[in-house]
Amino acid sequence: MFQRQQIPEADVYHLLSNARRRTALTVLWERADEMTLRELSEEIASAETGARPAPRAVRESVYNALHQTHMPKLTSFGLVEYEPDRKVVRTRKRSRQLSQYMDTVTVAGVTWGEYYRTLGIGGLFAVVASLAEIPGFVLLDPLVFASVTLGLFACSTLYQLATAPTTALVGMRRSLANVIGRRQR
Repeated sequence: MFQRQQIPEADVYHLLSNARRRTALTVLWERADEMTLRELSEEIASAETGARPAPRAVRESVYNALHQTHMPKLTSFGLVEYEPDRKVVRTRKRSRQLSQYMDTVTVAGVTWGEYYRTLGIGGLFAVVASLAEIPGFVLLDPLVFASVTLGLFACSTLYQLATAPTTALVGMRRSLANVIGRRQR
């Protein structure tokens, strides 16, 4: 009765196959409110070119592609609300389903999944090496290695939650802002 409708996986891959759509969703997730198509196109053009402001021809190309192709496509799947007359766009909650398919890259240039796997394997190796009394590792108790690894996991998770735009933390911030906004009216 209260099940969320999932987007079929084939459609998810089709939607995310375009870099501009991925960037558009990421930029929109970072915003708490609606955004004009012009602002969105400028953000995407800057991300593509690395220049601020991006060259006018690139901004216009991005604007036209968003208006004619990408926003109608995302709207048809119920991921964004796009008002073509006002040229205003905002994400819908359903769009968050796509974030699990968009693994973000850390400052070090590896995905978070790769980072956590490496951290876990490294911590496990250190604990086992300490238990096996391998020189250098035997100096510390295995509990120290396990505690340090868990501490790194916790700190990394907090950092990821605080900096990633596609996380639940941003959604909680938006919800809180909406509640505060309603109370002030």
